[in-house]
Amino acid sequence: MRLAITFLGLFFLAAVSPSATHLRAQVQEHSYSSAKVNYVVDFPSATWRLIDEPDEIHQHAEFVYGDRNDGYLRIRKEVLEEGLTVDEFARRDQDQKERFRPGYVDGKGEPFTGRLAGRTISYEFTQAGKPMAGRSYYLQGDSHTVYVLRFTGMRDKLLRIRNQTDLIARSFRLK
Repeated sequence: MRLAITFLGLFFLAAVSPSATHLRAQVQEHSYSSAKVNYVVDFPSATWRLIDEPDEIHQHAEFVYGDRNDGYLRIRKEVLEEGLTVDEFARRDQDQKERFRPGYVDGKGEPFTGRLAGRTISYEFTQAGKPMAGRSYYLQGDSHTVYVLRFTGMRDKLLRIRNQTDLIARSFRLK
């Protein structure tokens, strides 16, 4: 019993010590925002980097996690039609944009909560003979706007960074 109390005390001290605070500061996330977008998103790792910003032709931001096959993110603002729910929008979006990928296998959809609520849908496909995966987050900005965060990558690699994709989607907020 005494050993357990000592262990818990040392654990508590280590957790609140300046070195633990310094360590947390070293792995601090970085944020993306731009005058061209009306949102802010946090990335939990410096491995995520911007590769394309929105412009007059392309209305989306793109990021990669090291290499495009390790993790690729496209953030796009979409119009939510009157009377359409986020769930219905997500299903329609999957049917129109993802279902035609080679080897497409529909995955699980589930409610998602973060700073913005919405829905997430996972799926698998093949690209150049490689097993790939996708995970899309549909976040409702207001009654007429949905932000789609579409992650793709090699199946095993995207699965390994699932905690990061969830953190990124949870951090997404409007300016």
